[in-house]
Amino acid sequence: MKGIAGKQTKGVQNGSRLDVVDNTGAKVIEIITVPGYKGVARRVPSAGVGDLVIASVKKGTPQMRRQIVYAVVVRQRRPTRRPDGTMVFFEDNAAVITTETGETKGTDIKGPVAREAAERWPRVAATANMIV
Repeated sequence: MKGIAGKQTKGVQNGSRLDVVDNTGAKVIEIITVPGYKGVARRVPSAGVGDLVIASVKKGTPQMRRQIVYAVVVRQRRPTRRPDGTMVFFEDNAAVITTETGETKGTDIKGPVAREAAERWPRVAATANMIV
């Protein structure tokens, strides 16, 4: 079985705050929207592991605060079912700041990265220390 499962469990939505686990200077971001989200009228856009989101930096260095950034969700608390039947979940919701095309802005990622995010974003996989 290769690739990403057809139905990814969406664990974070607009307004969710994520920890930033790279060394860009941001500490906490809040999701503004999910580009390319196709949903039902009036439904709040949500994202799962491996999804690209647009977010606002809420805590971090003075240069990073109040910036609008792109980020990839690398961990979520909500359990996710993999094609082999295992359920995976993490202690926190976390993201890595990237460019619009998925190039990581930081040079180091702290903690584990979900395999779904690593398969979808090669630059995140190259920067990650541990892939779960």
